[in-house]
Amino acid sequence: MKIGVLGSGLMGKEAVRDLVANKEVKAVGLADIDYDRAQQICNQIYAHKLTAYKVDANDKEQLANFMCKFDVIINALFYSFNEIVAKTAIQTGVNSIDLGGHIGSMTDKVLALKDEAKAADVTIIPDLGVAPGMINILSGYGASKLDSLKDIKLYVGGIPVSPEEPLEYNHVFSMAGLFDHYTDPSTIIRNGIKQEIPSLTEVERVHFKKFGPLEAFHTSGGTSTLSLSFPDLNTLEYKTIRYPGHAEKFKLLVDLNLTRTDYTVGIDGQKINPREVLLKVLDPIVELGEKEDAVLLRVKTAGEVRREPIVYVYEMTTYKDRKNNITAMARATANTVSVVAQMIGNHTITKKGVYPPEQIIPGAIYIDEMAKRDVHIMETRREMKLPGNKKI
Repeated sequence: MKIGVLGSGLMGKEAVRDLVANKEVKAVGLADIDYDRAQQICNQIYAHKLTAYKVDANDKEQLANFMCKFDVIINALFYSFNEIVAKTAIQTGVNSIDLGGHIGSMTDKVLALKDEAKAADVTIIPDLGVAPGMINILSGYGASKLDSLKDIKLYVGGIPVSPEEPLEYNHVFSMAGLFDHYTDPSTIIRNGIKQEIPSLTEVERVHFKKFGPLEAFHTSGGTSTLSLSFPDLNTLEYKTIRYPGHAEKFKLLVDLNLTRTDYTVGIDGQKINPREVLLKVLDPIVELGEKEDAVLLRVKTAGEVRREPIVYVYEMTTYKDRKNNITAMARATANTVSVVAQMIGNHTITKKGVYPPEQIIPGAIYIDEMAKRDVHIMETRREMKLPGNKKI
């Protein structure tokens, strides 16, 4: 199989590293608008089957010429490119997956291409990061073990192992994207009713082994396609994990209009967007650098098996790979897209069209493949009981 990667950022780089390690992958292409950057990564990884390409993803002809060389494309670009890459995949007859970004209905636009993708005999899977992505796969896997699914609760966070003031956070992906997740409304299902609630709200205390008290709060995009795949749920909620106090601090920035894209202030006769200033100010404060990060994940799928109330819990704590200097978020995300791309390339996944992760990716195989990459996801099956050992 031949697999191409669009984008030589951290996720693209680490996806390439995993791809070249598989003997079944015969050729890997790494494309970026900055050819020197792509070539530098190829030189670092150094594999005869790895080639750098210069591609401007805004140029449909350049994009198509690159994509048609491969069996599967991993789109590791910013989520604003997801639709054009998916459309080009259909045009060129190439399978493609992306890192997601349910902001601004981008994933909905990709899903709307299902009939066209099926007619073109290609497989397209959006939203293959961690959240959305890994949590979707695990939600679908947990649901498959239940006769009926009632509730899905999701908790995910990429956090520093040693937090520092003032935000106790270091970014592991785009801060602009983080702002979007913090400011757009969060879609949930509560008491069977699909609704939107403000992000950065309903803060609750959560605990993970080896970590002190943490907090979790609503952010947008996390539930992704789950409300479409499982419309009859009683509960569907996604919350982001941070150190205590983070949500309150960021909510102040939001309330002060410092994160808005459509807002300007006049300074010395010039119109200034405070969001752009804030992003620049935060850059040196939240830069991860050589610090160690961790990704925490908990997926709870609850329902019934033979009329008995059961919950399947999937939990993961992944740390930075110090030996190879790979962040925990890159390990979780890049390995996910690499594993799924190879599943398509080796025909483990054969359905054609556009599918969200929870509908098409075999959970057991995914968990096994991630374990081979030292990303371990633990499954626990629990009977749901009330005090006094009475089942619900």
